Amino acid sequence: MLPMKIAISTDLYYPMINGVAMFSRNLAAGMAKRGHEVIVLAPSISGEFEIEEDKEGGFKVVRLTSARLPFYPDQISQVPEAKEIFGKRIPRIAYKNGLHVSFSPYYEIKEVLERFQPDIIHNQTPGPVALAILRYAKKTNTPLVSTGHAYPDNFTSQLHLPVVAKKPLDTAIRSYFASFLKKSEYATMPTELAIADLLPKRRKKFHVPIEALSNGIDLSRFKPGKSDEKICKKHGIDSHKPIVLYVGRIDPEKSLDILIKAVPAVVAKVPDVQFVIVGDGSAKNKLQDLAEDLDVAQNVNFTGKVVGEELPKIYQAGDVFAITSTTETQSIVLMEAMASGLPAIAVHAGAVTELVKNGKNGFLCVPNDTDAVAKRIIEILSDDSLKKKMGKMSTQLIKKHDISYTLKRMEEIYQQVIASHPRDAEEEE
Repeated sequence: MLPMKIAISTDLYYPMINGVAMFSRNLAAGMAKRGHEVIVLAPSISGEFEIEEDKEGGFKVVRLTSARLPFYPDQISQVPEAKEIFGKRIPRIAYKNGLHVSFSPYYEIKEVLERFQPDIIHNQTPGPVALAILRYAKKTNTPLVSTGHAYPDNFTSQLHLPVVAKKPLDTAIRSYFASFLKKSEYATMPTELAIADLLPKRRKKFHVPIEALSNGIDLSRFKPGKSDEKICKKHGIDSHKPIVLYVGRIDPEKSLDILIKAVPAVVAKVPDVQFVIVGDGSAKNKLQDLAEDLDVAQNVNFTGKVVGEELPKIYQAGDVFAITSTTETQSIVLMEAMASGLPAIAVHAGAVTELVKNGKNGFLCVPNDTDAVAKRIIEILSDDSLKKKMGKMSTQLIKKHDISYTLKRMEEIYQQVIASHPRDAEEEE
């Protein structure tokens, strides 16, 4: 396959900790490793325009001028602890280090891409960077591929709106997400279920090819193994006790309150159980208060973020992985847990049903059913043979999600789009 010049554009990027940011970096590094020239266009995390080298990945990152949106966490900095006022913990509403957004990035993108001359552009998000990319691609007749990663709830849940306002807003955002994908020449989403949710009645009218293609994970990095005592001790984890693990963002749409509310029932049957919550987010303070109110704070360990080479070892310390979110378009952390040999507890919502097969590698519960979540956790922790059987099945089911297949298929899509792309360019205004 001939080398390509690939531009990857996203409004959310590493070192942010979320599926879009991590997939974008994995995609860039994977394509560079396969011999392609790659640049990533994303908002600056300092606010200033700059171009940096990702030496580990072998590509450049163009950081676009940005402004801070203070009422949304940046997913990089630690969320501040709640302050106490008259003895009452008050969660922080505005964050010192808010999300950086590039509100008008077109001319910076234009200048960079005129020098780079990409063969194809791959959009990852429907934000301001994507809108500028759509404009650039149209004006320069550059082939464009888009991937949809999010549900409307990923955004609207942060606004704490009443249902009467949230529901129509979700509908409007869903329509916008679909139109964003439709403006490309080829679209992907991580799962068939995510596609069906976004386009429930419009699939035949959606004239752009759309394919379910897993985000993928590096199966050479995440695999079953023994826990590392040194790393566990560093993060306050007792590897000799039963561990229910969650890894990921701690934001409202993740519905982690359901998991915390299940803790008392599990403790009643498995007194020494540890719920290890790895990550950070705007709901952390509230969940810590909830654990205290339920008198189970001693059984819940909020470790903060764990990244790099320590993360696979954290998975290996777990006994069961629990995720109660209803808004997953796939869930990279769930795939990492499965690759690490963990049985999974999830809810029958979103796209996790393509990963968790009820009764085989874990259990699916009705959304918001705290009792069911607790019951299934107890069932796995109380039956070592079941835990091992389900963990082994997780490693079998995850094999088809190796990122090497994702990269190979994405290369094919790029080549297909480039080959079929009309060559008549539109004149620049």
